[in-house]
Amino acid sequence: MNSRAQGKNWRVSGETPDPQQGENQGNRGQRRAWEFPGILRTAAAKCDDAHKQVNVLKCVTNSKSDFEFVGLAVIISLMIQRDASAILRRAARGFPVVAVTGPRQSGKSTLCRALFPNHAYASLESPDTRQFANDDPRGFLSGFPDGAILDEIQNCPQLPSYLQGIVDADARHGRWILTGSQHLAVMASMTQSLAGRCGIVHLLPLSYGEMTHFPQHPTTLDQVLLTGGYPRILDRQLNPSTWLGSYVGTYIERDVRMISNIGDLSAFQKFVELCAGRTGQMVNLSSLAGDCGISQPTAKAWLSVLEASFITFRVPAFSANLRKRLVKSPKLHFYDSGLVCWLLGIRSTDHLRDHPLRGAIFESWVTSEIFKHRVHRGEGGKMYYYRDQSGLEADLVIDHSDRLDMVEAKSGQTVPSDAFASLRKINAEFADSRKCRNYLVYGGSFRQKRSDATVLPWNCVDNHDWT
Repeated sequence: MNSRAQGKNWRVSGETPDPQQGENQGNRGQRRAWEFPGILRTAAAKCDDAHKQVNVLKCVTNSKSDFEFVGLAVIISLMIQRDASAILRRAARGFPVVAVTGPRQSGKSTLCRALFPNHAYASLESPDTRQFANDDPRGFLSGFPDGAILDEIQNCPQLPSYLQGIVDADARHGRWILTGSQHLAVMASMTQSLAGRCGIVHLLPLSYGEMTHFPQHPTTLDQVLLTGGYPRILDRQLNPSTWLGSYVGTYIERDVRMISNIGDLSAFQKFVELCAGRTGQMVNLSSLAGDCGISQPTAKAWLSVLEASFITFRVPAFSANLRKRLVKSPKLHFYDSGLVCWLLGIRSTDHLRDHPLRGAIFESWVTSEIFKHRVHRGEGGKMYYYRDQSGLEADLVIDHSDRLDMVEAKSGQTVPSDAFASLRKINAEFADSRKCRNYLVYGGSFRQKRSDATVLPWNCVDNHDWT
């Protein structure tokens, strides 16, 4: 390659590198730009905001090897903007340790390495690294005097105990970034050892808004529901059914064994499939246990396993001092609609379009989208559903300090004439106590402002401020 071609490929700093420059720290990045022009050209083309461009330059000048430089440059340049980035940066400015939790393959490692390119990185999934950290935790941590990103911390649950002394001796904020894919294991370890020293950030699968940052992404509602929000599917344009099948197999064979000592894995997989068939419905442990052939305490324990690994979550029933008797059972939802479709045997949009559970899948998707929107902006909890003994129901209730947001989900492409009847009746129950705002999310394309509610098309859910 001649010097003109090499100079033409340089686009990050705006300066053409000189191959005769010395090897000091200040110009090492330019040397690497000379040696890896293709990588830098890709990075420059893909960096859609100034923060990512700065991080590319940081990884160029600070990476310790050419291999590390290439890896970091690719990670940063190809990473889409995640909604949780702001809260993760904020947590790193306020705590010496930040724990990022979420389901396996939700993008935790990619996000952390992109936002903190100067941090050393160690994956505790690697057998050698994991053994070193378990056998000699002090020796392992001493190798990172300036802190590090420690990936999959649940594999070495004793490490936070040893981090406590290190953090107390040097409490600089943002030094240690921990990731984990098992909520209970990570949280128990953090609360016992790093109370007051650790900020917690949850990273869930992609929202629809985040999915649209990929050059090729689903554009119809049924495509979105079938694909789900795991980043690797969109990043590599994989067949959702194939990838999700492997994901479920890995989850059951590895993660479930780590979280709980479940002997009959085939029975557990049947249990997961039965839960998928009940997404968007009230939890009935007796029915689940009977259909799966297990005891009710076992069903309760297994449901906790699904929640601990970020597969499902429960939305509690709303309770208030009203004249009517309200139900108390929570509703079951899945974080990822693609996973629900796979568990139900839905492999195509044609199959999904006519499936009897399409409405329930859509309700779970809407609930999950709103939940992601809030969690990725630091707002947790205060999400409920409303149902009284007569069957009057609102799919979602968001409790703000000054009002209640009532949300109904309808998967059809048109708004039925009776769509607001339930919302009007529920509003009447709160007329003397709380102000209500009503929303109807539907499978159509047009936003409407009705007298009873704001009508939101499905692809605008993530654009609305639910916080």
